[in-house]
Amino acid sequence: MATKSIKSKTSAEKKSTKKTVKSTKPKKAKAVKKIAVKAIKPAKLKTTAKKKTVIKKLVIKKTEAKEKKLGKILNYYDKIKVIAIKLKSELSVGDTIRIKGGEDTDFKQKITSMEINGVKVKKAKKNQGIGLKIKGKARAGYWVYKI
Repeated sequence: MATKSIKSKTSAEKKSTKKTVKSTKPKKAKAVKKIAVKAIKPAKLKTTAKKKTVIKKLVIKKTEAKEKKLGKILNYYDKIKVIAIKLKSELSVGDTIRIKGGEDTDFKQKITSMEINGVKVKKAKKNQGIGLKIKGKARAGYWVYKI
């Protein structure tokens, strides 16, 4: 009987030592390395990418706020360099406008003369059709902005 009890103890000891060796050493070492790599590198990359996109969005919003669409050019008379526009907001002599369209046309100028039905005016209201003297070339369909 003494021999049987010794054999059973040795087999139980062998099983317990095999389980501790397999489960503790390799799993702990791998888990620590994976956590350290995932926690440090992606966190730094994400924060720098977020900062760049936020800065770009703010700059775009500021430029859009300064310019307000006045309307599209309905007609351009090249001999007298006058454009016809139907206004989407108020405009007066002395305001600065920007004409933008096509590949080559993008310029700014102050309004020196403005007419409604052949009569010179200093102010024009929304939904009125006006004629403006401009310094550059333009075409029908180009956009006019108020700065």
